[in-house]
Amino acid sequence: MELSNAPESSNVEDRRGMKMSGGIAAGGGGILILIIGLLFGVDLNRLGLGGGGGGGGASGPPPNDKYKEFAARVVGTLEKVWQAEFANPRNGYPVKTYEKPKLVLFSGGVRTGCGVAQSDVGPFYCPADDTMYLDPTFFHDLEKKLGGSAAEFSQAYVIAHENGHHVQNLLGFNKMVGRNDNEGSVRLELQADYLAGVWAHHGDKHFRFIQRGDIDSAIKSARAIGDDRLQQRGAGYVNPKEFTHGTARQRVAAFTAGYNSGDASMKKLEMFFRASMGRNGEIDDVVFER
Repeated sequence: MELSNAPESSNVEDRRGMKMSGGIAAGGGGILILIIGLLFGVDLNRLGLGGGGGGGGASGPPPNDKYKEFAARVVGTLEKVWQAEFANPRNGYPVKTYEKPKLVLFSGGVRTGCGVAQSDVGPFYCPADDTMYLDPTFFHDLEKKLGGSAAEFSQAYVIAHENGHHVQNLLGFNKMVGRNDNEGSVRLELQADYLAGVWAHHGDKHFRFIQRGDIDSAIKSARAIGDDRLQQRGAGYVNPKEFTHGTARQRVAAFTAGYNSGDASMKKLEMFFRASMGRNGEIDDVVFER
């Protein structure tokens, strides 16, 4: 991935090396707040993190590995793409101004507007504070344990997917999915993969950041984290009723469709919630057609 022409966003915070102390409630007054993650939507109360405490100890400075610069350039391209898409009247968005989210890099655990979360939940977006959270060590596990890719563009795809959840939040799609709504979650996650593809389409036109093998690396990761793949790997069986993010085939199809078309119109995005869903846990492939 070539990011030398990409702008650096000022909305990236590096908290790696910081230690948490004390506890934090996941929401107030009994309200359940959901975190939307790359691998699965994480319910902090279900994880027992609602009132738990983080680890104590001394904090240290973030590692001097230039990862913040890489992430800031990726987020910079996301900001440019989505500012243009929200301002484009042909998309028919109910809001015309793109409110930029933040990206927080962390290690171990992190305190968020949705509660306290640990690294093992994977990358996630918290709608309560309009922030994406990422422990970069996730990509080692993605490659070594799940069979995905740790290449730079694959990492950018993950960030773009989480940014897609922010776009959904601004456009009102997040409100269409309730608690324990697995079917709605699949639709939302496939739409986020599609939005990541839309970013790749328009971002490459502006900044020419895609190099040989980049798209393949994103497809490799999308395929690795399909629900059917993860269930087969973890439980030895596949149950479509328990899908929350979509099959490997459709995660690849969603990203590829967004990349090929670049169509981020409300009409297109609404199709993800109008298409029928089969007993195999897959939505109608008409969604992925141009």
